[in-house]
Amino acid sequence: MEAVPARARVYVAGVALGALCCLAPLSAAGPPWWATALLAALYAGGEQIAGRRFSGTCYPVLLAGAFLLAPPAAALVALPGALSARVEQRPAALRRIWRAAELVLAVWASAQVFGALGGGAAVATADFPYALLPATGGVLAFCAALALLDGGVLVLAEHVPARRAWRGLFARSLAPLLVHGLAGLMMAVLWRSPYGPTASLLVLLPMCVSWWAFAQYHRERAAHRATIRALVQAVDIKDGYTRGHSERVGQASMMIARELGMPDDRVEVLRFAGILHDVGKLGVPTRLLRKDGPLTPEERRIIELHPEYGHEMVRGISFLCEARAAVLHHHERLDGSGYPYGLVGTQIPESARVVAVADAFDAMTSTRSYSRARPVEAALAELERCAGTHFDPRMVAALTQALTRYGWHPAVTADEMPAPRPPAAPVPGKEGARR
Repeated sequence: MEAVPARARVYVAGVALGALCCLAPLSAAGPPWWATALLAALYAGGEQIAGRRFSGTCYPVLLAGAFLLAPPAAALVALPGALSARVEQRPAALRRIWRAAELVLAVWASAQVFGALGGGAAVATADFPYALLPATGGVLAFCAALALLDGGVLVLAEHVPARRAWRGLFARSLAPLLVHGLAGLMMAVLWRSPYGPTASLLVLLPMCVSWWAFAQYHRERAAHRATIRALVQAVDIKDGYTRGHSERVGQASMMIARELGMPDDRVEVLRFAGILHDVGKLGVPTRLLRKDGPLTPEERRIIELHPEYGHEMVRGISFLCEARAAVLHHHERLDGSGYPYGLVGTQIPESARVVAVADAFDAMTSTRSYSRARPVEAALAELERCAGTHFDPRMVAALTQALTRYGWHPAVTADEMPAPRPPAAPVPGKEGARR
């Protein structure tokens, strides 16, 4: 985001000033400059190799500094790497300053807590088990500082509601940071042992292997997203009236899944399911997708084949797993009136019941060639009217609760689509076949 609000700039400036205050006692502390410089070089080099996408993989070095050095010197370890890190989004300078300032404060807080709990003496005597408690305290302080500061940025720069900004920030990052903290503690204990700093660097070897595996995993995920993006773009090009529909259905499906308390990995699968639910339209003649007015029975039968076409298209893509069932069954109805197989009730996969509600909601709130957009409230009222016959009442209730709590802010709106031709009068019973 290039335009950073003034209040966010003031916030960043305040955090940066706080970081400078943490570094101010450096000259009086008389830190071991060679140790500070070595750790700072290790962290900066690791950040350059990892890049922005894997920023944070070098935290063991920062935490080792917090466990070895006085708080001002430990905070200094983060500064060169954060200021020299690659930044892809503008304004780059402000983002570098922000990243450097929050890391300085987080490492300083970690070193303060670690020292207050007597960690320095445990590390100096290589008393590894007794150093676990202060190290845990240091990691908790590091994690809490990052979560607190990042939440403030979400509120002031990204306009995230305050009640949502800090939700889950601490919990999501705690587990990986505890692992990084253990590696940092091992580095610190070996550093103080007779084996010296050289031995402590060996701790980084298994971490480097894990970073490489992590990078491979993210490359695979990027390839998955590219595959999905290509399929969705092909559908959008073919069916111009529904441009953005797939992304919005994915967003609504994700909101329903989260409201139902599903785990994150399943939420992502349902987002993929929503995005890909109409991919089978690639097998439907374009003239039918863009036709004004009512469909003939034969044309309707052809369009109703798109769930089966879509299932065939994605069945060989292993990572989609549960999403394939949603693609095939998202037009089934609880009372058996849907297609392609007329499944009833719980015979319909849960993923398909989620996507069915999300699909119907976006179809009603979007302007199309055969219907005008309805207000969100009217669309929800219609979903509630059809709950129990067409749609799963749990999914309808979850979407209603999510929209009440967060509102509906789709990434692609009708205003961003090409201006449609004047819509024909809605044809009862025909809208579902077009979705």
